[in-house]
Amino acid sequence: MSVSEQLKILCVKLNISVSELARLSGKSPQAFSQKMKRESFTVDELKQIAEASGCEYVGAFVMPSGERVEY
Repeated sequence: MSVSEQLKILCVKLNISVSELARLSGKSPQAFSQKMKRESFTVDELKQIAEASGCEYVGAFVMPSGERVEY
């Protein structure tokens, strides 16, 4: 699943529009839409979006041993 798909699902679950999510995270809806089309969000931007929407972003590699390598 792409990041853009995840963000759209997040909006549905939060009952907000993608434009509203953009504004919450300090971006214009147009710039946010372009980033979604290009799939060009950084980990820091995803953490900012999560914080602005009252969520937590967790990104990690989980090794076969169960050890996690997190951002």
